Amino acid sequence: MGDNRGMDFDVVIVGGGLAGLAMAAALRRSAVSVALVEARPPVFAEAWDSRVYAVSPANARFLESLGVWSHLDRARMEPVRAMEIHGDAGGRLDLTAYGSGVSELAWIVESALMQRELWETVKRQGNLSLLCPASPQGISFAPDAARLTLEDGRCLVARLIIAADGADSWTRAAAGIAVRFDPYDQLGVVANFETDQAHRGVAFQWFGKEGVLAWLPLPGNRISIVWSTSDGHGRELLALDPAALCGRVAEAGGERLGELKLITAPRGFPLRLMRAPQCVAPRLALIGDAAHTIHPLSGHGINLGFQDARVLSEVLCEKPGHVDCGDLWLLRSYERARKEEVVTLQAVTDSLHDLFQPAGARLTRLRNFGLNLTNTLPVVKDLLVRYALAS
Repeated sequence: MGDNRGMDFDVVIVGGGLAGLAMAAALRRSAVSVALVEARPPVFAEAWDSRVYAVSPANARFLESLGVWSHLDRARMEPVRAMEIHGDAGGRLDLTAYGSGVSELAWIVESALMQRELWETVKRQGNLSLLCPASPQGISFAPDAARLTLEDGRCLVARLIIAADGADSWTRAAAGIAVRFDPYDQLGVVANFETDQAHRGVAFQWFGKEGVLAWLPLPGNRISIVWSTSDGHGRELLALDPAALCGRVAEAGGERLGELKLITAPRGFPLRLMRAPQCVAPRLALIGDAAHTIHPLSGHGINLGFQDARVLSEVLCEKPGHVDCGDLWLLRSYERARKEEVVTLQAVTDSLHDLFQPAGARLTRLRNFGLNLTNTLPVVKDLLVRYALAS
């Protein structure tokens, strides 16, 4: 492993978000020694988290394989039984779990809920050293090892560094991997509401003149919203008083669930597409948002991150014992396995974003005709659902 004056590990994961924690947990039965570096432990409040994810059945199974899914509080999770997708001029697409022969299309789960359970899981992990609070300060790579220096002076020596520290990854930048950010000049505005009427497990999405609005079902008469909208409109929404915001969100959704009552303060975050030229290098692998970001209109962001962790952990767990887990040829098998899905979803969500930007009447008719046509073709609809379930 090179210089033995540091703490030696096979794998060092930088970042204790959902992807990094899932990566660590997925290595629990492997022969590798693991360190997880995170600046601060997660904080869980009883109030509803406005950051929620649509977890696909495939990723629910992955979390179940980690011993996590069955321990999540079902009273804070809601299955999506159907989706209604509306265009901006009468177009509509309906997807149902029943019509595709499955029990649910996805589960809506709070980010904090998953993070807390994953955190508790890795805290009990025998082959893992949890270094928290800890922040990286320097990184270097040699043929036989990588070295990660922490701000407190400790030095970690590893065969493989895994960057799971988000879209603005310090690790990726320090390793010299330049990425391309394409800002959408939009904000994603998120908040949770109580509703007058039951949602019955239906998720709604509207493509309109003011962006893409999604209503995601939460337990009881509650929803979480993600409104991907222009910077100006997003700032306007964030400045509204609660009653005005409720009225604006209800109106934009055609008052489908009656009056709304705000239960969490709205938050906004800038939307951008991030493409990395590579997600591996000698003794380095990127996962989650450190490797890619996509527009939130698909709801696939965390699903991509979980699948990164699943595939990379399988590569590391199944490698021959004599093979170094930081060897580039091994890491490239992970990169090849993930490239198609990531590139496809980035292209599809980016194209959908462009397609529903304000345009002339001809394009408006075309895109809504496309939604209506798809809605009449069961085979095409089933393919869309099957892809979503497997991601």
